[in-house]
Amino acid sequence: MSFTTKAPMRLLSAITLMCLALPAAQGGAQVLKPGLQPGLTRAPDSARKISLDEAIRMAQQNSPQAIQAEGTERTSKAARVSAIGAILPSATLSAGHVVQLGGGQTRLNSNGEQVTVAQQPTNNTGLSLNMTLFDGGQRLYNLRTAKSEIAAAEANRVAVKYNVALSVKQQYYAVLAAIESEDAARLQMAQANEQFKTSVAKVRAGVATRSDSLRGVIQVGNAQLALITAQSNKEAADAALTRLVGSPVPVTADPASVQENMAALPDSAELAKLALNGPAVDQAQANLDAAKEATKASKSTYLPSLSASYSRSGSGTDPRFGFGSDPFTYSGRLAFSLSYPIFNNFLREEQVVRAKVSEVNAQASLRDTQLAAVELLTQNIGALRGASQRVAVQVASVAAAQEDVRVQQQRYNIGASTLLDLITSQAALATAEQALIQARYDYRIARAQLEALIGRDLQ
Repeated sequence: MSFTTKAPMRLLSAITLMCLALPAAQGGAQVLKPGLQPGLTRAPDSARKISLDEAIRMAQQNSPQAIQAEGTERTSKAARVSAIGAILPSATLSAGHVVQLGGGQTRLNSNGEQVTVAQQPTNNTGLSLNMTLFDGGQRLYNLRTAKSEIAAAEANRVAVKYNVALSVKQQYYAVLAAIESEDAARLQMAQANEQFKTSVAKVRAGVATRSDSLRGVIQVGNAQLALITAQSNKEAADAALTRLVGSPVPVTADPASVQENMAALPDSAELAKLALNGPAVDQAQANLDAAKEATKASKSTYLPSLSASYSRSGSGTDPRFGFGSDPFTYSGRLAFSLSYPIFNNFLREEQVVRAKVSEVNAQASLRDTQLAAVELLTQNIGALRGASQRVAVQVASVAAAQEDVRVQQQRYNIGASTLLDLITSQAALATAEQALIQARYDYRIARAQLEALIGRDLQ
């Protein structure tokens, strides 16, 4: 046999060995290349699968934003209790025991002699009540302000709840997209291996050129790189999801827990009404109500204030604080006071201006929030409808691309087409699959953004 005849066989054997040296990429395992560090091998996926509802529930319990929102609501409710208490009288109860050290009282005894008698310990009790009868309505306005702040805190908690859910859904869907990409890459890897085996067999049979086997090597390598990239993206997405939900152990998405909801949306008028009553708008409206009450409270300082106080105290030597038979005298006092600040160095004027500015700012914020809600609603509806249409188109494209690959594979096997035609069809299939994955991700995200905007789940 001549050298020219043996050379193609040696080259083909070398190509075969090169492909066998490539990572098998089956079940996440890899065959090490020469010089690859063992520490860089991919560990088996041990992340715990959780459903989307569980992920959202865990995040809403562990998210710092959700915890802060709940704390703000609690402090707002405490402020309302304090505002109610300011209307009620304040009460103070006191008691004391006094021991005189040194000295004493000089008295004459029965023999007419002067003797010093030590003073007995004295006890005292007291009760005082104070109440502001009129303060220009400031306490009432403060109570109304506290109620408005509670409404704002509740709306903020709802907004944070859905924002946290949106963040979790975005990352959860990113994990699902990574899983789908990994599955597509595994299928691409299997197709590339089968194609390479076919091209090697055809080269050996003399019905194909060496170019087919070389292209097969390239296809296997590209499939391997696509699988490595998909696995790396999934690991990164899992790590981000684990942090979002606050899990001490790695977690990942469960594809079986997500059902595609392609149901029709409510009409635009109903969605617009929901958006204008969403958490962000409700919070802005509550902030405006609180600012209005604060403005009224600032003007109440121009009116006089009337307060009343009552106190009753007792003192004596009775060790039982007046409940015994020893001397214990009582006294009471009732007082009214009227106060009217004529001039306080323009502090009242400054407070009124600051309160009015805050009210104007709150009005502008409410108007902008309402306009932003309409804008976001339009964007989200457009994105949702566009993604829905893209999903339908890409599903048909993937089906057509799969059929095209099947036909080209059969044609190549019988020699009716070239390997380049088959590779082109496979590349078109991979592109269609990735486009379908992206369209599904965009649809899911658009739906989640719309739910966050209106503050409720779309069924």
